[in-house]
Amino acid sequence: MDLPSKVGDKPQVSIRKGTLAIDLGNTTTVVAFQGEVDLIPELLDLPPITRFTGEVPSLVWQSDNQDSRFLVGNQVIQAGLLDQNDPRLSSDFKRWIGANNEIKITQSHISPNKAGEVLLLEIWKRLPKQINVCRLVLTAPVESYKAYRSWLYEVCNVLPVEEIALIDEPTAAAIGTGLNPGAKVLVIDLGGSTIDISLVALEGGEGKANPIAQLLRFRGQDLEQISQQVLRCAKVLGKAGIQLGGRDLDRWIVNHLFPKTLPSEAFLNAAERLKCRLSDESISDTQTLLEIANDPETQEGKPLRLCRNELNKLLIERGFLDTLSELLKQTLAGGRKHGSDLNDIQGVIAIGGGSKIPLFRNWLKEQTKPLPLLNAPPVEAVALGALSLTPGVIVKDVLNHGISLRCWDKRGQEHIWHPLFVAGQPWPTSSPLELVLAASNKNQLEIELFLGEPQTEGSHEVIYIDGIPTVKTLKANQNLQPWGGPTISIPLNTPAQPGEDCLRVQFNINQEGNLQIEGKDLRTGDAIKPQILGLIR
Repeated sequence: MDLPSKVGDKPQVSIRKGTLAIDLGNTTTVVAFQGEVDLIPELLDLPPITRFTGEVPSLVWQSDNQDSRFLVGNQVIQAGLLDQNDPRLSSDFKRWIGANNEIKITQSHISPNKAGEVLLLEIWKRLPKQINVCRLVLTAPVESYKAYRSWLYEVCNVLPVEEIALIDEPTAAAIGTGLNPGAKVLVIDLGGSTIDISLVALEGGEGKANPIAQLLRFRGQDLEQISQQVLRCAKVLGKAGIQLGGRDLDRWIVNHLFPKTLPSEAFLNAAERLKCRLSDESISDTQTLLEIANDPETQEGKPLRLCRNELNKLLIERGFLDTLSELLKQTLAGGRKHGSDLNDIQGVIAIGGGSKIPLFRNWLKEQTKPLPLLNAPPVEAVALGALSLTPGVIVKDVLNHGISLRCWDKRGQEHIWHPLFVAGQPWPTSSPLELVLAASNKNQLEIELFLGEPQTEGSHEVIYIDGIPTVKTLKANQNLQPWGGPTISIPLNTPAQPGEDCLRVQFNINQEGNLQIEGKDLRTGDAIKPQILGLIR
């Protein structure tokens, strides 16, 4: 039976192991955590730096007091320092991280790299004591992925965490909303200081590995030095952006209601609250809402009144929709240069706090119809998507040898060796590899599964597979030795002709280290009985 605790004993705190995701944004940085046994991730409250649960304003102030050298996040806002034109303040620094230091990109005394480092380390320092971060996943802008990755590697080098992973932002947002690997997606980010539109093609798809966060550290071992040759991120087909964001819309509102008043922090915050309330779908277009701002000069409360129709008219007059249309036009023009237009896109994702504005959402639906506008939490979409791309499974081992399958290449009209798994890849696999197998002979009645082990002689290039550094796949003309075990054949119910697609199969490696196959007959729809092909090495 349970023994009573002694008087004065502190209650035992239950420690939760799991993955921490940090999405560093130009305006807001989102912090989320998912325990190993949790089905749903949670946003973390980190007082005093969070403004709302899970949301840390991306602000850093260099204090004159050496005992508390920096103020971070909501501390800057609470101290009334946000709107000051002071070189001790660093904001909107994320876009410049990794940029050429010789270029004068900010008036702040704090470099963008230093501001980002301070913010991340302050977040880490304030994490709840009841969580144990086994894995840290961070997000990166796809257009500066390589430089950003190198910066993160240096910043996170001091953190006591076994695994550190990285995922690009468009992929995280897209996968987090349910799009399939290999899809093309239009991502529109209306942040606090910028509007960014990207047309991207996700990793993965037919016969290719699904996207997954790229590891910078695994089992305490730093991997950055051997991961420079390949960047695992979405391919940008078109992109456009402008330094106009939600805070600028707040300034428009203040200027509209009080033309002779300087937009102080109090007025801007009241305008932001008003804008958010007018984005509520339950509010009618003609319903006037009220917010109060305390005038810093007179200490009197000033009323801000606005209805949605007035806000829409204001945004249109200031060129908000014209700006969006021009950015979308530039992005789609870039996509056409890569052979992609609206008809090739599988979905549209709108993220960022400004994406909730009804005028914007109606414009977006009209401009991109009939594409589906996918539902995503506007602020935390990227962080939550990053968690879903960072499997919480424990990697049991890595392959010492690769495994390839001999199959018919319809385009080349010849047999080739298609890599299934390569040396260095972790197992058990987090998701199966899917292939479509075609017949190669007339009246073929079965498809034989010839497996081979690539020889490891010669030079190799290190790349990432499923986030783990691996040896580059050997080319088809290199030697392979037969894989151990009998050859397995899958019968075809009716004769097949050369080049005819017959089977859709999935390969995976289970907890016991066995290579498994299952799938279905494409012509009859019959399921292929799951089989074990042999034990990996």
